[in-house]
Amino acid sequence: MCGIVGYVGPRDAAPILIEGLRRLEYRGYDSAGIAVVTDDGRVVVEKKAGKLNNLTEQLNGDAPVGHPGIGHTRWATHGSPNDTNAHPHTDCTGHLALIHNGIIENYAEIKQRLAATGHRFASETDTEVLAHLIESKYTGDLVEAVRLALGEVRGAYAIGVMHTDHPDRIVGARMNVPLIVGLGDGEGFLASDVPAILEHTKNVVILHEGDIADVTPNGTRILSLDGEERHRDAIQIHWNIEAAEKGGFPHFTLKEIYEQPHAIQESLRGRVDATGNLTLTELDAIADKLAAAERVYIVGCGTASYASQVGAYLIQDWAELAATMQVGSEMRYAPPPLDERTLVIGVSQSGETADTLAPLKLAQERGATVVVVTNVVGSAITRGADAVIHLQAGPEIAVASTKAFVTQVVVLTLVALYLARLRGRLTDSRLRMYGEALRSLPRLAAETLRLAPQIKKLAIRYARVNDFIYIGRGVGFPIAMEGALKLKELSYVHAEGYAAGELKHGPIALLDADTPLVAIATAGAVYEKVVSNVAEARARSAPIIAIATDGDEAIAHYAHDVIWVPETPEAISPVVAVLPLQLLAYEMAVARGTDVDQPRNLAKSVTVE
Repeated sequence: MCGIVGYVGPRDAAPILIEGLRRLEYRGYDSAGIAVVTDDGRVVVEKKAGKLNNLTEQLNGDAPVGHPGIGHTRWATHGSPNDTNAHPHTDCTGHLALIHNGIIENYAEIKQRLAATGHRFASETDTEVLAHLIESKYTGDLVEAVRLALGEVRGAYAIGVMHTDHPDRIVGARMNVPLIVGLGDGEGFLASDVPAILEHTKNVVILHEGDIADVTPNGTRILSLDGEERHRDAIQIHWNIEAAEKGGFPHFTLKEIYEQPHAIQESLRGRVDATGNLTLTELDAIADKLAAAERVYIVGCGTASYASQVGAYLIQDWAELAATMQVGSEMRYAPPPLDERTLVIGVSQSGETADTLAPLKLAQERGATVVVVTNVVGSAITRGADAVIHLQAGPEIAVASTKAFVTQVVVLTLVALYLARLRGRLTDSRLRMYGEALRSLPRLAAETLRLAPQIKKLAIRYARVNDFIYIGRGVGFPIAMEGALKLKELSYVHAEGYAAGELKHGPIALLDADTPLVAIATAGAVYEKVVSNVAEARARSAPIIAIATDGDEAIAHYAHDVIWVPETPEAISPVVAVLPLQLLAYEMAVARGTDVDQPRNLAKSVTVE
């Protein structure tokens, strides 16, 4: 939930930390802080509740000078978001400073034990408890103190630690929360995510569960919680800092909406050739297990759950396998049948979503085949999976997901086609037809985004409306739910997505002249049924906005406003149908003056339950 950045080396740490936090502010913005070891051997902490600008205004150009340093931007879990609870936290001596992302589940009992031995605490946080626990283990070796302390904690963490006795190192560690090490020329870095340090190095080491990193200017040593040396290969980041910047757009959200044609193309690269033939080598090694599967569960949370629902529809239709979407936060507490005949597909942009990781672990324990779909190489979701399929969408900075959702749908469509081919349920000609349709999506997505001026006018007209209802059928139903979610996330307008046939079973009572209905009415087998539901809504005086297929003039008799999208096969239509809904949510948010890239109460990566 939080952003971590650390620096060790000859340069002044504070400017590096502040800039790194600016690039990580999407991960948390309840408070921000830095700690630096000054030249006279003191730890100086500066922190402030609110967004990073509050901290920089407090510093007023007078940041502490020295190195090493650690910085943090917080999304609160323990303790209210105020100055005292902001990170970094220090120990009793003031010589040790620590930053932390995650939750220490047994912090209360540790705190009670430490208090009994004389430790005094200034904050309500679990993080400060960990700082004091490390202090209690410290006898001159900071790495060993961190290792011993972490052996006593339960929960999830990514931490950065420094001590005045060790001006040549910072220590990082992770368990179920992302943390990377950056390898520079005579300097080293810690970060929650690549954008924080990409300006300084493209060579990073992705830490694994239970790794402890001893980061020095001359290199990094990695240990296990048992004290054993571990080897981790460095990888080179191939995208540049501009990919993590707005690139001239007013918001990351809009930039990422317009990046979707390219993201789709990258997601298809090497997987569908020019003739529509499918290649998904990530699954070839487990083809026997996939062929033996009798049921499929696709697990996701929020936006990923709606992409998962599209995938479940397609797998059930094309591969003739019983397939359902499972909400990650519910599945582990009421698990469906899980055994060696079960295929479980986990979907998470960050690969660190706690509510998705937990049911996948349960599935693995019960012998199910686990395939994961993620955007982040080396993320926690990939550990122990039977196969990993990367979205290849590039970094997504805005909290509300756009291009990750679209590429999740694309990848799950590929998985559905792969299973259908494996099970002999689709002819070669149909497989190629769908492959060719997928190949056309980058172009069609670009065409759809040219509807932006029309959608902006709609958004301005409806900017003060307080309630929306979205409807769809078949693969249009999860798109309706995703459209409603985007409107809620970005503009704070109440919106609900329903299966269109359910409208008359209750929600129709909400419709009136002040409650617009958005209908996913693209061409397909359920089109006439959707139109019938639209007619029911119009009869109740609701303003109607329809997402329809080019050439469908009839829909204009029922809808007050029609957004025509390019024609695609019904199964492929979700990708083009969702783009106008993203733009509508974005423009509504701009018109209402909300914080588009960092909606209130939300964080990009939900790494705790």
